[in-house]
Amino acid sequence: MSKNFAIAGVSGYVAPRHLKAIRETGNRLVAAVDPHDSAGVLDGYFEDVMFFTEFERFDRYVEKLRRRDKNEEVHYVSICSPNYLHDAHARFALRVGADAICEKPVVLNPWNIDALHELEEESGKHVYTILQLRVHPTLVALKERLQKDTSTTKKDVCLTYITSRGPWYQVSWKGQPDRSGGLATNIGIHFFDLFMWLFDGVEHSEVHLATPDRTAGYLELKNARVKWLLSINQHDLPEAIAQKGQKTYRSITVDGEEIEFSGGFTDLHTLIYQEILAGRGFGLEDARPSIELVHNLRHEKPIGPTSNSHPLLAKLI
Repeated sequence: MSKNFAIAGVSGYVAPRHLKAIRETGNRLVAAVDPHDSAGVLDGYFEDVMFFTEFERFDRYVEKLRRRDKNEEVHYVSICSPNYLHDAHARFALRVGADAICEKPVVLNPWNIDALHELEEESGKHVYTILQLRVHPTLVALKERLQKDTSTTKKDVCLTYITSRGPWYQVSWKGQPDRSGGLATNIGIHFFDLFMWLFDGVEHSEVHLATPDRTAGYLELKNARVKWLLSINQHDLPEAIAQKGQKTYRSITVDGEEIEFSGGFTDLHTLIYQEILAGRGFGLEDARPSIELVHNLRHEKPIGPTSNSHPLLAKLI
């Protein structure tokens, strides 16, 4: 039997991946909300979706469906809204008797997880999050390979992620750390979650640089040493990448070996939805380590370049 979905933040960048996943898992979207009314994307996936630009009216409609007919009630709320609203929208989902499927970061602060746990227990519903790199075939294969590795030597890992953004980024909520969590949270959290999933917990962390358009640092994990650099500054793109007209450069090396995983992203949200619908999705405790880490990084004072710094850092400051 198909399930009824509602979605918050339907006009945003990531929403089409959720719309595709809802459709491809054979379910229905019955309501959507976004303060921005450029929601024509809905027509490419579903018909007759009730759309609201005011959350209060969306809330009232979902509550009406719940009280009117068991066949019409919303079973899942997909959350694609700005980061600082994820917590409130997850609370809304639990309050109306639905499970939440929330984009990263599921919350901005670790203590928000504790509060959501209490609401899960009260409601009997769950908050799931999208940790799609954990189901990427290449990265699943890497984890399996690492698990078979009997070496006790820590791996040397280097992350370079440069994704150019124009002036709009700093004007939007994404450029406001109290709303986005800053660069490490907004564009880096899925990589940090990946590294802890692959190499286990954090033993030590350093922040070497933290500006509105760049951040870099070092992580000592149980099984790896990670030098990382995140940037939205187009001038940081390697010349060869820029000459091709590409706006993004992503590189992860493990002991000098490049991990190629640029393909295979189109179906990852659908895979996550399938797992959630089968009762096997990633929950709050799966997200907690990365939420704790980026919260700590956000509040660490940058110490400048060290011997542990990313190799590109000296060129950028």
